[in-house]
Amino acid sequence: MAKPDKVAAVAEIADKFRNSSAAVVTQYSGLSVSQLSELRRALGDTANYRVAKNTLVKRAAAEAGVEGLDDLFVGPTAIAFVEGEPVEAAKALRDFAKDNSALVIKGGYMDGKPLSVNEIERIADLESREVLLAKTAGALKAKLSQAAALFQAPASQIARLAAALEDKRKSEGGADEAAES
Repeated sequence: MAKPDKVAAVAEIADKFRNSSAAVVTQYSGLSVSQLSELRRALGDTANYRVAKNTLVKRAAAEAGVEGLDDLFVGPTAIAFVEGEPVEAAKALRDFAKDNSALVIKGGYMDGKPLSVNEIERIADLESREVLLAKTAGALKAKLSQAAALFQAPASQIARLAAALEDKRKSEGGADEAAES
């Protein structure tokens, strides 16, 4: 019979799987408590980093409908449940792993699919959502400016043509008056 504290832990981890936009599975052996605290600070509000027993995580993943991660739950395992932007969390984990070789990213889960380490690295290489939105807005504004200039060009050409025609008539009129005198 399952102990109530383990049942509660499985339920809590299953809820985290369900409510997270992504999850990154890591191996943390060799990290000190202060380094783990530093990692949690680096993740900030974007992710919740939790150390858990592999058997409990496997059960919670199965309960939450998460498939394809069972082979990652070997050895000391900790999971970063991403609640905010997956790009920011992936960057924080990647950068921390570069500085601390004891942290090993094993894989992850996002949008109903398991992620390899390479896919997590590619996500970390992306720019944040805000930067991408700003670039998109800038590109749209540039295209709108080009369209406005394109629509304005015929009108300004007609105005320049009319001004040139008027100047020509004045100069021809001045030449006619000089010829009459």
